[in-house]
Amino acid sequence: MAHADIRSKRPLSPHLTVFKPIPTMVMSIVHRITGSALYFGMLLFAWWIMAAAAGPEYFDWVNGIYGSWFGQLVLFGFTWALLHHMLGGLRHFVWDTGRGMDKASATTMAWATLAGSIILTLLVWIVGYAVR
Repeated sequence: MAHADIRSKRPLSPHLTVFKPIPTMVMSIVHRITGSALYFGMLLFAWWIMAAAAGPEYFDWVNGIYGSWFGQLVLFGFTWALLHHMLGGLRHFVWDTGRGMDKASATTMAWATLAGSIILTLLVWIVGYAVR
């Protein structure tokens, strides 16, 4: 009995490739990815705050980086990740109340999270440029 190979008789656990991607599954994965991306974005925010405290020359240099096309692209992505993660959290909060758990509602909320995050990101950037 000590040499029995019990691992070979176990069924394999299904992998992501076995399942058809459904909106709620994809939004769950994206929610985790945006949560991780927010850590990087907060490092950028902390760098910007520290640059402001360091003095005008260093602050101007950091603002130059953030104002470049690549910096703007990163900040746009950070804005989207922040808003998508927030809306995903609100979706989970609604689920915590016991509402929206049926398949149709859950799928609608998943699509609404994606659409809402895109629309809100565009609105934030439009208002930001208008105020600027």
